[in-house]
Amino acid sequence: MKYEQEEQVMSGLSGDARRVKSLCFVKFAEILLLESIITETQKRISNAFDVFDHECNKTVDVREIGTIILSLGCFPSEAELHDIIAELEDEEPAGFVRYEKFLPTMTKILLEHKFRPITEDLLLQAFKVLDPQKNGHLEPEELTKYLTQEGESFTQEEIDEMLSAAVDPDKNVILYKDFVSMMTFDDTR
Repeated sequence: MKYEQEEQVMSGLSGDARRVKSLCFVKFAEILLLESIITETQKRISNAFDVFDHECNKTVDVREIGTIILSLGCFPSEAELHDIIAELEDEEPAGFVRYEKFLPTMTKILLEHKFRPITEDLLLQAFKVLDPQKNGHLEPEELTKYLTQEGESFTQEEIDEMLSAAVDPDKNVILYKDFVSMMTFDDTR
């Protein structure tokens, strides 16, 4: 019934008035879609933050911010992460970040698609460059050398953690195709 009434109103309008009404409807639909995207994004942020809010007081240890950001599919460099943390910490840094400061910053980062991960293909190409013999694997010592001597250095703790996930326990090598598949982020959300 309501649809028929709207159709009657539309048929009685001039061409320009119909176009204006149609444009208004499109804009309204865009606003609803954007609100839905923002709500879903903020729900993801809240869920990730809550995992590390051990005291349930809407604060997390500043050392957890990098892990939260990674869990949301953003991969900033170490310098970019320090910039984000500096922006989030209160005027008098106490080692904690409050949710109310984290939410708008992280929402903006996610909506602007900042710090997106590299693609699986590009990561696989990088491993192939490190494997000139085309063996399909790397020795743990080789990867450790690259991670400590090139680009942003990894800490020994980070290397140990990575190797524990990367090294095939039966062959004691890094089968990089498998490792890349495990490491890449599926951003279908």
